[in-house]
Amino acid sequence: MAHLLGAEALHLEFPTRVVFDAVTLGVDEGDRIGIVGRNGDGKSSLLAMLAGRLAPDAGRVTRRGGVRMGVLDQSDTLADDETVGHAVVGDRVEHEWAGDPRVRDVIAGLVPDLDWQAPVGTLSGGQRRRVALAALLVGDWDVVALDEPTNHLDVEGISWLAEHLRTRWPRNAGGLLLVTHDRWLLDEVATATWEVHDRLVEPFEGGYAAYVLQRVERDRQAAAAEAKRQNLMRKELAWLRRGAPARTSKPRFRIEAANRLIEDVPPPRDRVELNRLAVARLGKDVVDLLGAGVAFDGREVLRDVEWRIAPGERTAVLGANGAGKSTLLGLVAGTVQPTSGRVKRGTTVRLGVLDQQFSDLASIAGERVRDVLARSRTSYVVDGREMTSAQLLERLGFSREHLSARVGELSGGQKRRLQLLLVLLSEPNLMVLDEPSNDVDTDMLAAMEDLLDSWPGTLIVVSHDRYLVERVTDQQYAVIDGRLRHLPGGVEEYLRLRAAEAAAAPAAGGSTAPSAAARPSGAEERAVRKELAAAERRLQRLAERVAEVHTRMAEHDHSDYEGLAGLSAQLRTLETEQAEVEDRWLELSERVG
Repeated sequence: MAHLLGAEALHLEFPTRVVFDAVTLGVDEGDRIGIVGRNGDGKSSLLAMLAGRLAPDAGRVTRRGGVRMGVLDQSDTLADDETVGHAVVGDRVEHEWAGDPRVRDVIAGLVPDLDWQAPVGTLSGGQRRRVALAALLVGDWDVVALDEPTNHLDVEGISWLAEHLRTRWPRNAGGLLLVTHDRWLLDEVATATWEVHDRLVEPFEGGYAAYVLQRVERDRQAAAAEAKRQNLMRKELAWLRRGAPARTSKPRFRIEAANRLIEDVPPPRDRVELNRLAVARLGKDVVDLLGAGVAFDGREVLRDVEWRIAPGERTAVLGANGAGKSTLLGLVAGTVQPTSGRVKRGTTVRLGVLDQQFSDLASIAGERVRDVLARSRTSYVVDGREMTSAQLLERLGFSREHLSARVGELSGGQKRRLQLLLVLLSEPNLMVLDEPSNDVDTDMLAAMEDLLDSWPGTLIVVSHDRYLVERVTDQQYAVIDGRLRHLPGGVEEYLRLRAAEAAAAPAAGGSTAPSAAARPSGAEERAVRKELAAAERRLQRLAERVAEVHTRMAEHDHSDYEGLAGLSAQLRTLETEQAEVEDRWLELSERVG
């Protein structure tokens, strides 16, 4: 594959610390690279150096002649006085951009609801972010670098983005660099993962699931057996293998190796025990919404909501931005009163809320973290082991020196983690989490999920992070057209409902872009499924032949170098064929959803 861009011996140093030291890497045609790492370890700085926006202190960035690179960073650079249409397509005449299927797809996927002539200055932060992403994706780039593109995107928008990034370029063409904490998106899009840590960039094959497996294997080789068993990433891997069929069925996941690593790891949650504890703490009544509705200024936001929340229930609430999810949470929390129907609360309910505005931290912004923790509950039990609040804070990525920091001086991600810890230590038996993954990196998300696994109460989560939703909750609901609807099929069912709703609705007047391309016909889908089944059978036969050659090599006379060379060549041929069939299997799997 042709080389697009690379870095040689990069060194980057800030006044207080060294960020990178002697980092060498490259991006080739067809690479789809997810970039993960802790907040502050240098992911955005790495993108800025590769894009030429930040000069390294030593080393150099190389780029093939003529390579065009587009970058979406986390800052908002849109001009307030330009229109949405001009921000997205610039000065291109309408017949030119409207005749381009790729441009129409981007507009239909990201900004179909926005007035084409509206000034950017009148948009919300989330709408501005979608406009900026659309403006980048309609461009003609060889390499696209996206820094947290899912910020302010809902589940549908993230699903569209994954499909767009998978199909944007023909096979083995173009390059993608993706910094995101959305682990579902990484699994859907990335063919390789770079982990940024300790002044270096470590490459791994595959998306997030494959990265977790390789990290576990690396830790397994470096640690003692008991330390390995307690490793948090192994618990994460156990959930990945026991999770949705679409994730566990991918051949590249190396299922047998994963099963060996997790054979003694218990399920993430003991649901029976957690439900028993929840009933003991709550009784049988939590919160019942009985025909509840809410209207603001004559506009009905929610109507006829019937929801009886049970003790120990772990529920996610999905919905488009503005659908009424926050209003629903307000009904549960008691901060919003119904305009119709009623809300009934159990007498023993103790509510804990993690909101997006850090409202419970505002009053303690000037206090030091250690003083705040000193007033909280002194211990918390995780996986049967009692931990102090300081130990919990350290588990959530805080170092000892952070105990002396003032709350107002913490970063967004640190505030989010401190906020969660304070909610847990307040001993609620009903907890409401509103976008808990905001500003939190993948390692800390795994640590947060681990704490929630052992929390014995009723949990309600509103999040656009599909991975987190599937990881910490056992059932999903959606707010659609003002009503609350149960989703037995989870996030996939929600996306199907929304797609059907969009197909049935009349074309929006704010955009001239046509709808996205139609799905394959029934006959085409049957043909794809037939080929998919054949590919699975072929993969099984190839796996058996590879195992047979391995056995023959193990039993072969090691002094017969010529015979071993022949077996090695045969093995390489089989593995190459196996990789090609796996690639075709993945393509077919994506086409049938």
